[in-house]
Amino acid sequence: MVRKEGDFKNKSRKNDGKNRKPATQPREQNQCRFCRAQTKHIDYKDVDVLSKLLTHRGKIFSRKRSGNCATCQRKAQNAIKLARFMGLLPFSN
Repeated sequence: MVRKEGDFKNKSRKNDGKNRKPATQPREQNQCRFCRAQTKHIDYKDVDVLSKLLTHRGKIFSRKRSGNCATCQRKAQNAIKLARFMGLLPFSN
């Protein structure tokens, strides 16, 4: 079987440009929710905010999942632990 010159083209580029994201999607946020609100202290009594950082089983979301920076994640972690100790949040379900 004799191959022609056109048969050796790179066939791995089948969907050239079809899998790109549209330019209208919102960009990722580069600050966490606490840095955007410029909060210096995360209050352990603010159960509504802290419960958004917990799973339904009571585990703390990771930084990647919650979108917090490292310092705010530490502050939130300490506030959640204090709220658990005070009985405002469950240790587990």
